[in-house]
Amino acid sequence: MAVVEELIRTENNETLSFGNYKLDKKSKLDNFEFGGDLYKVKTFKEITKLERNGMFVYESVPGTTVNQLKVTDRGVEFQVEGPEDAQITLELEEQTEYKVTVNHTDAGQMKTNLGGKLSISVELNEGNPITVEIEKIG
Repeated sequence: MAVVEELIRTENNETLSFGNYKLDKKSKLDNFEFGGDLYKVKTFKEITKLERNGMFVYESVPGTTVNQLKVTDRGVEFQVEGPEDAQITLELEEQTEYKVTVNHTDAGQMKTNLGGKLSISVELNEGNPITVEIEKIG
């Protein structure tokens, strides 16, 4: 998996890919249309952030590359790659229980806070993407 040179793109399977953790300076792309929504991405080696219609979707510290992001009413799944371990924060339904799976291994259940934020830590090695699946329980 390679970084997303164009910062954000639509994949053939109706998913989004975004982020370039190899950039030394902040780069952003605004008003990217996908599925009737407008997306904005900010990315570089220290942080990657995605917004949809002005609302928070994804953030990683340090920066990452995300491939095949798929958001449904049941949760979210994507592949993520970066040069080192990262803290990822996602916006989901508020005060809802989710099952978290990282690289096909059960990472347990987590409950979002009042703002709907869920944070996970992932172990990353450059050139080795991992799969993250977060599914609503119930």
